[in-house]
Amino acid sequence: MKNAAALSGQQPAAGPVAGASASARPQSAPPAPAAGSAAADLSTRDRVTQLLLERGATTAGQLGSALGLSPAAIRRHLDAMLADGDVVAREQTVRGSRGRGRPAKVFVLTDAARGRCGTHHYDNIATAALRWISRNGGSAAVEAFAADQVAALEDRCRAAMEDAGDDPLARAEALAGALTAEGYAANASTIASGGQLCQHHCPVAHVAAEFPQLCEAETAVISRLVGTHVQRLATIAHGDGVCTTHIPAQSRNTVTTVRTDR
Repeated sequence: MKNAAALSGQQPAAGPVAGASASARPQSAPPAPAAGSAAADLSTRDRVTQLLLERGATTAGQLGSALGLSPAAIRRHLDAMLADGDVVAREQTVRGSRGRGRPAKVFVLTDAARGRCGTHHYDNIATAALRWISRNGGSAAVEAFAADQVAALEDRCRAAMEDAGDDPLARAEALAGALTAEGYAANASTIASGGQLCQHHCPVAHVAAEFPQLCEAETAVISRLVGTHVQRLATIAHGDGVCTTHIPAQSRNTVTTVRTDR
């Protein structure tokens, strides 16, 4: 005899069926991604961006070590930043002889990514103003304007370096700290031929690309503050990942006295 549910045309209530296999049972929906995961990814990308801004060209391994991320995790973030146009990858420059195998890839922020870091405010009007000065006053007027613009920066850095002493390399380290406080993300290091000052951020890079007098005025300031001749090796304005200034080692001449009264 048919049961009441069958006679009424209604389906029996859903429920576990005796003997049914686990695969036949309804599957639970996959867990939703954690609400904070997207925010965490964004925060990590901000940290990667800041590190590239400070260090310039950097390998994935160096980024991962600095941020405490696994190779797979840092690669995931870099791939996303490559896809979004925030970074570019290129072969690492190796000076002198290198071992076998291809050079490691380094990652560098694009101009667009630098721009979002607040580095290029009022570029268009600044460039237009310098073009007007150049047309009406010539190159000398542009140079005078550039020198005037960095004069206040020089005064602030000199005050911050008051206790740095006379050694050029010690002064370069103090200057790096002063420039970092000004937003240049600078650091100084000792190398075989002396020292070098690196600035990983330039607030006038786009304007200086057309008017190198700005870079030249800044180099003159660095020379005066360090207290010795310096040489600019690279600038962000000309497409390099970092502004690099070489500080030659100071020669230590030994004076020998020869007696001639014998």
